[in-house]
Amino acid sequence: MTDTTSIAALAERARRIRLHALRMGEVQGQGYIAQALGIADVLAVAYFHAMAYRPDDPEWEGRDRFLLSNGHFAIAHYAALFEAGVLPMDELETYGCDDSRLPMSGMAMYTPGMEVSGGSLGLGLGIAVGMCLGLKRKASRSVVYNLLSDGELDEGSTWEAVMSAGHWRLDNLIALVNVNNQQADGPSRQILNFEPLADKWAAFGWHVQRVDGNDLRAVVAAFDAARAGADPRPRVILCDTRMGRGVPFLETREKNHFIRVNAHEWQLAIDQLNKGDVQ
Repeated sequence: MTDTTSIAALAERARRIRLHALRMGEVQGQGYIAQALGIADVLAVAYFHAMAYRPDDPEWEGRDRFLLSNGHFAIAHYAALFEAGVLPMDELETYGCDDSRLPMSGMAMYTPGMEVSGGSLGLGLGIAVGMCLGLKRKASRSVVYNLLSDGELDEGSTWEAVMSAGHWRLDNLIALVNVNNQQADGPSRQILNFEPLADKWAAFGWHVQRVDGNDLRAVVAAFDAARAGADPRPRVILCDTRMGRGVPFLETREKNHFIRVNAHEWQLAIDQLNKGDVQ
């Protein structure tokens, strides 16, 4: 899927994922909006180019699995699930409300399409490793995608999972690292520098690609290469993304890890997204 029409279709999916995230954020007046806007292109490629799933049967055994390790990104994942038809649009404005299936941190027991519960960071990749081993024992051809944040690279458990996946040659695992260089306490590289990132993953036996995560053509090519690789080893796509992508005043906001947006700014953000060209 690399022709102009298909890229245009993915761009529209990404725009709508961003729009869904903004609409949910408006319900609570705050949230991890900048991350959702930044990762939307990767989610669009995952759900509308790469993954096998059935919207009306989220637990279909033959599905590819998408694990959200960074559970605070739930608003982004929900936005993709709405766009994919896994979640009904009439639930969108229940985000974060009592008795909603859309808690502010991802919970597998509540939300269709949510494979794991999020909370403490650094656990998702370990779960993905176990899931991949189980799928191999069942001779399943399903692929496990695990989205994690660059902040999770501060956690030792993440690197234990990286080492384990390399040891077991888990070619049914594709890790997606959202490298936005931002975490709660400041720029990720200043909190605990993780570079040279590509070299580190490669040293553990992974097939490594690093792309501009907001360049749809590059992301599509990376997903295709990850799926097509014949060598028996896990794959990782390091996705450099821009916080607040598509909404200029959020892209340039100095502190945008967790955003509180003034009431009038939500419509301004939606207007900028609708009239802008983020590709």
